[in-house]
Amino acid sequence: MIGRSEAAVPSTPPTAGTPAPRWLWLVAAAVLIPAAVPFLALVVRVGGDGAAALDVLWSARTLRLIGNTTALVAAVSVSDLVIGIGAAWLTTRTDLPWRRGWAVLAALPLVIPSYVIAMALRSAFGPRGLLADLTGIGFPIINGFPGAWLALTVATYPFVYLVAAAAMRKMGRSQEEAARGLGAGRWRVFRTVILPHLRPSVSAGVLLAALYTLSDFGAVSLMRFDAFTRVVYAQYAGRLDRTTASVLAVILVGLAAAVLVLEQRTRGRAAYHTPAPEAPAPPVPLSGAGRLAGTGILAALAAVSLLLPIGVLATWLGKGGGAPIPWGAVAGSIAGAGAAALVAGLAAAPVSVLVVRHRSRASAWVERVSYALFALPHLTVALAVVFFASRWLGGLYQSLTLLVLVYASIFFAQALAAGRAALLQVNPHLEEASRGLGRGALATMVGVTVPLVWRGLAAGALLVFLTTMKELPATLLLRPTGFDTLAVGIWSAADNLQYAAAAAPALLLIAVSAVPAYLLAARSHDR
Repeated sequence: MIGRSEAAVPSTPPTAGTPAPRWLWLVAAAVLIPAAVPFLALVVRVGGDGAAALDVLWSARTLRLIGNTTALVAAVSVSDLVIGIGAAWLTTRTDLPWRRGWAVLAALPLVIPSYVIAMALRSAFGPRGLLADLTGIGFPIINGFPGAWLALTVATYPFVYLVAAAAMRKMGRSQEEAARGLGAGRWRVFRTVILPHLRPSVSAGVLLAALYTLSDFGAVSLMRFDAFTRVVYAQYAGRLDRTTASVLAVILVGLAAAVLVLEQRTRGRAAYHTPAPEAPAPPVPLSGAGRLAGTGILAALAAVSLLLPIGVLATWLGKGGGAPIPWGAVAGSIAGAGAAALVAGLAAAPVSVLVVRHRSRASAWVERVSYALFALPHLTVALAVVFFASRWLGGLYQSLTLLVLVYASIFFAQALAAGRAALLQVNPHLEEASRGLGRGALATMVGVTVPLVWRGLAAGALLVFLTTMKELPATLLLRPTGFDTLAVGIWSAADNLQYAAAAAPALLLIAVSAVPAYLLAARSHDR
């Protein structure tokens, strides 16, 4: 192949398909077992009591829970589609003034936990809410299904917005110009050209939003809406019937699997890319009324998703007379999230080498299991760990070590995805050259691979830190006695309607979470 540069020719990594060193498998097992084995044990336990499981499955209450949870997931997914695609189009494909500022504001609600949004909505609305105090108008109480839907929509629409905006920025201009040349109007171009191109990426964003909604515990609990997560926790915490809690947890996992299958079926197999790089499409000029309407829509979105939660929290903090800063909860959150991010980030390097450089059916299953654990509702994983640890792990039960290992296990997919993406951009011949010089697999990974992919590993670790900071159900079930986090403090105070006490930890959680969010955004902008 004379005349072709090696970098331009796709090549199979020299180590692809070759046996992986045993220590790579040991690292993968160590990071996935803390959540995978207890969950499998929970499934076996439920399967071993088939009669009781069937009674719970076909009970009227379970069928009602399935209906409630399915309706909530569907409603949030539809509203996320409308808001996410609409906001992405306004900020990326129009000449709306201050588009960059609106783009940042539209993404920021991702750092605010759903239970903080739910707490702010409950305290702002109602005849005695903060909005009624400010305006003198008696607003209705937001509770139940409407409240859970609104809180989760605000918390999850950035999943769709971010992927839709990224896809719109990459779209070329040729097909849109061809459609306009054939006489298609603006709306028809959007419907027949832009939307089909967005289908794969938006499908992934909706999947994330649906899984988040399915696994959410804080918002549905504060809104007093009977979804699966709330009832499962009540069954376990009340110690009424832990067998019922186990069965309901497995059913919840079945709903998550159904969401995954539905997303795969609706994603489509068509490729919507252009054969060669193109100049981006020019922004769509808006009329004066269009600019006013677009600005009003984005301003209303920012008001509900950012100004309202932060304003309510600040107001309650002031009414509380300056609540003391919960330094113990701050330290607990940072310590737990930091340790989980460190474990997941360190493990992502060797596991990325395993799944990328030693591709096989077995290594593919390692990647699948990591994503499956992340997709599972975290309440069910935590419940499985409780049952398993209380019987088999002795002193590790309700220890900080076990909590950190479970954190790292259920969020490991985020670190692995970032590490894998970074490693795929590294020429495998560099590692092969290192081994050719007599360096072993471990020395090659430490001396060659990690220095080349450390930015990706760091981004994955930051993402694990961000999501662990907000994690609530696993922390509630597995935290050691006396160990507090900001998430637990917020939920405990809000569940008892003590909003002033919840304001300080909520604002602190947003502030601390904003740091890794900013670093991730800055890294994405610089790429």
